[in-house]
Amino acid sequence: MTPSGRRVLIVEDDHNILISLKFLLENAGYDVLTASDGVRGWAALEEHQPDLAVFDIMLPALDGYELCRRVRASPKLQTMKILILSARGLDAEVAKGLQMGADAYLRKPFGTREFLETVGLLLVQTPYQ
Repeated sequence: MTPSGRRVLIVEDDHNILISLKFLLENAGYDVLTASDGVRGWAALEEHQPDLAVFDIMLPALDGYELCRRVRASPKLQTMKILILSARGLDAEVAKGLQMGADAYLRKPFGTREFLETVGLLLVQTPYQ
């Protein structure tokens, strides 16, 4: 399956990481939107309803956990896939992210291949239930 036509929103406050992830995804054929904080991320989610959202946990305004909670509570967004990328790598943090509704959690630092493979797998799986 080609990623063409799949829309991904990246919500990340570290500009260098945001630009790098955008570059990787665009080169892989995805339509990419970005937001630098949780409030802008939530607005973009509601407006664009992407196929996948990539959240950092530690974000200004609304954190990644709250974004997960809101997505899963929203009838129009709840089937969207969520990938958390975070430097918070303790098992308890990963479990919390998955419990809040994330479909996958990658610990920073992560490899380019691992990131792209995870995105690809999330976008071919059946919707969140």
